[in-house]
Amino acid sequence: MTPPCSPAFGTRRTLRWLATLMALVATPFLLAALILAPERPVAQPAMRASFAGSASCAGCHAPQAQTWHGSDHARAMMAATPQTVLGDFSGQTVTDGRHTATFRREGDRYLVRTDGPGGTVADFAVSEAFGVDPLQQYLVLFPDGRRQPLPWAWDSRPRAEGGQRWYHLMPQEELTAGDPLHWIGRDQTWNFMCASCHVTGAERGYDQASDRYDTRWVELGVGCESCHGPGAAHVAWAQAGASANDPRARLPVALRDASGGAWRFAEGDPRGIAHWEGPPRISATTEVETCAPCHARARPIVADPVPGSRFLDTHAPLLLARGEYQADGHIQGEVFEWGSFTQSRMQRAGVTCSDCHNPHDGKLHAEGNAVCAQCHLPARFDTAEHHHHPAGSDGARCTSCHMPQVTYMGIDRRHDHSFSVPRPDVAAQIGAPDACTTCHTDRAQSWAAQRIADWFGPRRRDDPHWALAIEAGRQGRPGADAGLAAIVTDRSQPAIRRATAVSLLPVPPTQASAGAVGAALLDAEPLLRATALRALEGLDPRNRMHAVRFLTDPVRLVRIEAARVLAPVPRDALPEASRPAFDHAWAELIASERVAAERPEAQVNLAGLLAARGDAAGAEAAYRAALARDPTYLAALVNLADFEARRGRPDAALAALRQAVAAHPRAAEAHYALALALIRQGRAAEALAPLAEAAALAPGEPGYAYVQAIALHEQGRRAEAVAALEANLRRNPRHRDSMIALATMARDQGDVAEAERQARAALALNPNDRDAAALLQQLRAMRPRPPAAGR
Repeated sequence: MTPPCSPAFGTRRTLRWLATLMALVATPFLLAALILAPERPVAQPAMRASFAGSASCAGCHAPQAQTWHGSDHARAMMAATPQTVLGDFSGQTVTDGRHTATFRREGDRYLVRTDGPGGTVADFAVSEAFGVDPLQQYLVLFPDGRRQPLPWAWDSRPRAEGGQRWYHLMPQEELTAGDPLHWIGRDQTWNFMCASCHVTGAERGYDQASDRYDTRWVELGVGCESCHGPGAAHVAWAQAGASANDPRARLPVALRDASGGAWRFAEGDPRGIAHWEGPPRISATTEVETCAPCHARARPIVADPVPGSRFLDTHAPLLLARGEYQADGHIQGEVFEWGSFTQSRMQRAGVTCSDCHNPHDGKLHAEGNAVCAQCHLPARFDTAEHHHHPAGSDGARCTSCHMPQVTYMGIDRRHDHSFSVPRPDVAAQIGAPDACTTCHTDRAQSWAAQRIADWFGPRRRDDPHWALAIEAGRQGRPGADAGLAAIVTDRSQPAIRRATAVSLLPVPPTQASAGAVGAALLDAEPLLRATALRALEGLDPRNRMHAVRFLTDPVRLVRIEAARVLAPVPRDALPEASRPAFDHAWAELIASERVAAERPEAQVNLAGLLAARGDAAGAEAAYRAALARDPTYLAALVNLADFEARRGRPDAALAALRQAVAAHPRAAEAHYALALALIRQGRAAEALAPLAEAAALAPGEPGYAYVQAIALHEQGRRAEAVAALEANLRRNPRHRDSMIALATMARDQGDVAEAERQARAALALNPNDRDAAALLQQLRAMRPRPPAAGR
């Protein structure tokens, strides 16, 4: 599945299923309604007036239609029929020790018996088959319009490859009804997570008031108009036999390259790499942006976008986030292809998806190394002198070194598309896998690095420093801002990498990073501008006026980020001439959050924005909407508590936080938020227990233990405070605030030597730390002076 994801959608265990759906299955009558779903519960197509359907294209484009017909795109989603269902529904029962299901067929109906709403085991009718290779999933349509993919998938690979079997997609997870990752949970809802990329012309049709879907589409699968745009006008033109100059002659998305250029090898070029010869490729950007919405991890910012829109006008892409990408940019989580491809030199050189893949069947233009040989001279690259592996071996494949694979959904191996040069030396420093030791599993990365140095010399063409800077930024290491700033201002680096570096800079910006943030705001790349605007959120609202100029940016993502950063600025504080632009961008921002109105995290985002604008009623309604979808949603409870406290309702704030702790007893942030609320009410003694719990639950979060120590100290329990700080530093030896606190406590006890030791350690972390330097200077002045000579 290709979800329109934000990082929040992967959150585990702090999420719970929507209360409204839980209520839906509370009675036997409604439970029966779920089990006895219609035999063929397939939604009626919307057939938007501007769409014609793929069948209308085949008359004039028969070769393309024939090629597409058997493609994975065409079969991305199909009604469940004997012709489309690949799985064995002969009545077999499958279990993996945690989960059990029985698959059977009644005529043309396909039924799966497994645990459903409320944990009740029941029969569920399959409405659609989902994908074909290397696995096929199956959807169940519920009466409220939700489609949910069953957790058991059919391994469609040949039996010789381990296929032709049922397997559970998350066998290690104890998934029960109520968990958002359970197959009936919100993180598996097809309407939101998958629909836009598995049907053509999707209209999600979510109604917030009833919490129901009426999802419609033009046709199942990824049809012609998913890429070329709505074609009704073009079909009308063709049927009318109108002039070629008629505007309808052109499809909405111009994907055909009419430049007349080609990739050619320059005679005598020792590099052996083809270059584009001829006029610029007009369709290059359009093609990549057409593929991006379904081949990128991204959050939609408009509802039901139509093909042909600029990517950053419809989506906010995920940057190179920790857990989703390695620090060197290689894929890690299920992020698809766009994020890695946009890092590649090939993309910057003008290579597009269709240079390697036939756009109609998705297959490569040639097999093995031959596809690379289109632009990389075999005599230079497909040789043992280059790859240092036996000819014909796996190691001699270009993809083995330059497109390492990661396995998703148990069996689906996907290639990294950054086409990077293997760097086991860098991978070792950032704790990431590398292409060499992924194959040579019995060898260390140091061995692989030495082999490469032996082959190519100790000096490598690639500069590794950007990956090390990204890792330093992720770890929050002192001085990381300088390395990140260098990436931001290096325009030879790809935009997604530079934007990631911006996102890792300290907020508010430090002296070392402020210039980089300013440069990013003025950058030609809209992804840089949008990310840099987020960096301004750490500033006092009075210092955010730099964002005003971006309210009229030509790119929607930039405009909405400008509106977001200006949210707490009163309207009458904005320049009068800019207020209409703010109103327009603000409306776009609110609409972008309401795209995901069914998600509690979107409602929390809305609540925060409305609260910042002083709309207390709107903010409260959004928080209540979030909790209606999930009464135990941690972010909603914690943020609601802060909202209640700010408007002078401390008891309501505490009630929300106690509810959060009760629902999430293992969530450190819930205990910590409760403790802070108690401290704000002057009940510091009561805060000690939840502070201790937070510190114990999250020993890697040094801020919790630090606040616990300060609270202990304020209660006169100095020895316990010092012990907590010392333990915190043993776990987190670079926690500057704990060092300063220990130095201050030692100073107050007259132990100047110990105080100096801690202050020096803090200053060593960051020589530009003015407060640590001032404290150290004060402590040196407190040293006992030696007696004067002769006395």
